[in-house]
Amino acid sequence: MVRSHVLVCGGTGCHSSKSDEVFNHFEEELKNTGLADEVKVIQTGCFGLCALGPVVVVYPEGAFYSKVTPDDVKEIVQEHLLKGRLVTRLLYTETVKEDTITSLDDTDFYRKQKRVALRNCGVIDPENIKEYIAYDGYMALAKCLTEMTPEEVIKAVTDSGLRGRGGGGFPTGRKWGFAAAQPAGDKYVCCNADEGDPGAFMDRSVLEGDPHSVLEAMAIAGYAIGANRGYIYVRAEYPIAVKRLRIAIAQSRELGLLGKDILGSGFDFDVEIRLGAGAFVCGEETALLNSIEGGRGDPRPRPPFPAVKGLYGKPSIINNVESLANIPQIILNGADWFSSMGTEKSKGTKVFALGGKIKHTGLVEVPMGTTLREIIEEIGGGIPNGKKFKAVQTGGPSGGCIPAEHLDVPVDYDNLTAIGSIMGSGGMIVMDEDNCMVDIAKFFLEFTVDESCGKCTPCRIGIRRMLELLEKITSGQAELEDIDKLENLCYFIKENALCGLGQTAPNPVLSTLRYFRDEYEAHVVEKRCPAGVCKKLITYHIDPDKCKGCTLCARNCPVSAISGEPKKLHVIDTSKCIKCGVCYDSCRFKAIEKK
Repeated sequence: MVRSHVLVCGGTGCHSSKSDEVFNHFEEELKNTGLADEVKVIQTGCFGLCALGPVVVVYPEGAFYSKVTPDDVKEIVQEHLLKGRLVTRLLYTETVKEDTITSLDDTDFYRKQKRVALRNCGVIDPENIKEYIAYDGYMALAKCLTEMTPEEVIKAVTDSGLRGRGGGGFPTGRKWGFAAAQPAGDKYVCCNADEGDPGAFMDRSVLEGDPHSVLEAMAIAGYAIGANRGYIYVRAEYPIAVKRLRIAIAQSRELGLLGKDILGSGFDFDVEIRLGAGAFVCGEETALLNSIEGGRGDPRPRPPFPAVKGLYGKPSIINNVESLANIPQIILNGADWFSSMGTEKSKGTKVFALGGKIKHTGLVEVPMGTTLREIIEEIGGGIPNGKKFKAVQTGGPSGGCIPAEHLDVPVDYDNLTAIGSIMGSGGMIVMDEDNCMVDIAKFFLEFTVDESCGKCTPCRIGIRRMLELLEKITSGQAELEDIDKLENLCYFIKENALCGLGQTAPNPVLSTLRYFRDEYEAHVVEKRCPAGVCKKLITYHIDPDKCKGCTLCARNCPVSAISGEPKKLHVIDTSKCIKCGVCYDSCRFKAIEKK
């Protein structure tokens, strides 16, 4: 029996900040101090507060240590675990009030969250099936196999109101019902873990922190539709997730929770992993099916839909990781429990990956209907460095940019669509006054041009023409009619592209045109980038009243475009300047101006 547990975040974010070394140092230090039998160290999944990583939490006190380095471990062991004294300099300040440790649930970051899909992340050891079982793991599968018919399982999922969390928002129960209605025979359950949106890491975090929840849900889905085999299509760039999935599958098979005759019920179901090679288009369900089959990841025309003719031509359902992570809790707690959260047409919770210009970057899960303002300002801590909020991008390359005027919009599928964006998989990138919205639209178009499979002309050629127009605008070479051409092209591509990638690719352009058209016009008419981002429209000058002649700008200029003697006014030769911004970033007196 141990007296303390040390939980070290083992998610990719903290891992990149050497949390694995922190974990190893704890094990070594505990051994050296003779505490190895009294204190247990566990690598968990993501706690959510990625900006504070590496994160270490010590129980039973609940001390939340942030930005822990391997060199800090000895102090935590010596002071906290040996002497019972908290290492206050490493404590997350919001968990300390009047010299006492408060619950993480009382902090601004967690107070308005409701963790369903993320319920076990940061709580259990994802590589130990016994810990998952201790938190009611596989109880939902057992309930389905012993107390419910397949029809009752589908009805529970349907009545819960769960909609697909991968982007489209299609009702999960209806999808399962379509597949179940097909004649008996080979059927498949596919998990879409090909999370490719820039700034999105929700599914990765669930797989890293709670892989068994996905396996349990896939088995439940298999029972519901009459399938005996499942495939998890996961990005090869997620090595930690893949490793933990493989461990979880092996453990589940060993305990008879996957494989033949599960729990003596006569139901057979097993799961295989398929690694994606990084093609963003394979997140589209029919392209994913082609890739699992060993073909090129091209989308298929629909109909027929996968529920009728999917993997290997057989009825198949495809759900993303977050959708599946909700299933066991719906079965255990009931459809009414899940549908009591959220809005009329968007039930339950949604996981978002907060990134960009925000204080608390990380992973959050909130009830549907929570406003953008609550997520960004209260949970996310607002915009750092005293800057003003400008926009938030939801839905990744397929989504739109939402301005400040819509910050109080409750987040659900229909509301986001109405204001020109989409829910998508849950990426949420915040932008401040220093972001150029035309440049943002160009960034996402560059991404989709690279990721288009090229199968259909509207996407292959049309998106490239859109990008060329944006490059023309940001270089100061466009005319006003180019803005109209760009807008018309957006609508044509939306209506004629084959799959969701092409159909939604114009969204970042359309939303920025809708809310920030004045920035487009400034680029075209005034040949000026209001945010000072587009290099070809920027000129750097030195303010004579602020320049101290420190020579730092001249010494850092890569093309020797700045001249001047020490302690005298310096001058930039604009004919030599390559507009790299090094002088602007290096000036300590803010004497460099962008115009």
